[in-house]
Amino acid sequence: MAYKGAETLIAKSGLELHIIPKMANRHGLITGATGTGKTVTLQVLAESFSMQGVPVFMTDIKGDLSGISRPGSMNPKIQERVGKLQLDGYENRGFPVVFWDVFGEQGHPMRTTITEMGPLLLSRLLNLNDTQEGVLNLAFRIADDAGLLLLDLKDLTSLLEYIGTNRDKFTLSHGNISAASIGAIQRNLMVLSQQGAEHFFGEPAFDIHDLMQTDPDGMGILNILAADKLMHSPRIYSTFLLWLLSELFEELPEAGDPEKPKLVFFFDEAHLLFNEAPKILLDKIEQVVRLIRSKGVGVYFVTQNPLDVPDSVLGQLGNRVQHALRAYTPRDQKAVRAAATTFRTNPALDTEKAITELGTGEALVSFLDPKGTPSVVERAFILPPCSQIGPIQNNEREGLISRSLIFGVYEKSLDRESAFEILQARVAEANKLKAEEDAAAAAAKEKLAQAKEEAALARAQAAKERAERAQKKANPDIFTELSKQVGRTATRTLGNELGRTLVRGLLGSLFGGSRKK
Repeated sequence: MAYKGAETLIAKSGLELHIIPKMANRHGLITGATGTGKTVTLQVLAESFSMQGVPVFMTDIKGDLSGISRPGSMNPKIQERVGKLQLDGYENRGFPVVFWDVFGEQGHPMRTTITEMGPLLLSRLLNLNDTQEGVLNLAFRIADDAGLLLLDLKDLTSLLEYIGTNRDKFTLSHGNISAASIGAIQRNLMVLSQQGAEHFFGEPAFDIHDLMQTDPDGMGILNILAADKLMHSPRIYSTFLLWLLSELFEELPEAGDPEKPKLVFFFDEAHLLFNEAPKILLDKIEQVVRLIRSKGVGVYFVTQNPLDVPDSVLGQLGNRVQHALRAYTPRDQKAVRAAATTFRTNPALDTEKAITELGTGEALVSFLDPKGTPSVVERAFILPPCSQIGPIQNNEREGLISRSLIFGVYEKSLDRESAFEILQARVAEANKLKAEEDAAAAAAKEKLAQAKEEAALARAQAAKERAERAQKKANPDIFTELSKQVGRTATRTLGNELGRTLVRGLLGSLFGGSRKK
């Protein structure tokens, strides 16, 4: 587009409504019911930032933002809008894009590590209660103390198994660790893995600086995250985007008050970020949104209703585009009234009534002025995009991916030594030592049993010998006894006979045989 201020013009009615580059990092909000034109408004804003040389990150929920890479066509609706808004010099054109995909199917893989995700966001991802979150924090602390890298899900799973097996070892140093909590975390990790989370935990980890690139012509690169599949797991989707915001906040240096943003971040289906979020997480989101603008990053939430965003965050969103809302129920009517009160009043416009009357592609618009003050709300038509509305063909997408400057950087995953390998080695070593100890214990036990058996045999032999001796003493051999008795008898007989003979001989000598005379 060659007309004056084309790169910042977003909407037009009686007035031209420009988004001021210096105020673009003061964040923004795009709201409206389904089918009222939010996606096209996002596309127009993204084109505007790209023309200003500002890179953009946005999620493609329905799969139709890929068309921004190709020139649009002058169909009757576009021609009508161009003529109605008197957009002299309007031309169709495509914009430089880089496609990303957590699953690595429709773009370059986007991964992070367990350590970089951190226990707070991981607790939300796993839907843990306070006790379980405390145990997860202890697990991270134990990993830090032991120098264990937590890169992917198997690292965290191995760490939890190790802690569970050695709970007594950590009780004194880290406090009580509930086995039930460890089990609950492990079960939730299994569910997370089944939802495909193993695809975005690992290395090479995504470098956020790859989002902040321009092409050779100075156009800001439009980074498009394929989220149609990711949206099947809303908690993973919202937590992953919050991690990206947190990384930007942590990694980028202070930029003060830049003339234009370093990056503009569009958070589609933003209500998913705030649904059932605990207070500690809401506080973190508020902190990131409040402070990240000083890093040169603008955050634009896209959702159906302003009530989807907490007041603490809503008050920081200076640039507003409100598409039509329905008011069929009392709740809808309340939402319309609430949306109307978020705008600076225009005396010439009934804001509440206008919200329910807006047509497709029409919106209530209020951007910050050069002093940072919200302008009065205006009813206006959003400009038609210069690029194609709707998706490109798969082969076109694949061609753009293969020609990307970062092609090959993230495509192949790495698996260096980390907690899993270290703990597996420790377990293997412990098992080896245990096997050696068990073998030594078994040998000692066998030797002891053998010694006991030999001692028992010796005792039995000794007992047998004692028994035999006792038996012999109590019952001597009959033949021996008989021989002794015979000997004694014979001796007595022989002695008696001999004695008698000797007496007779002796007496005969004395008396000279007197009996014969």
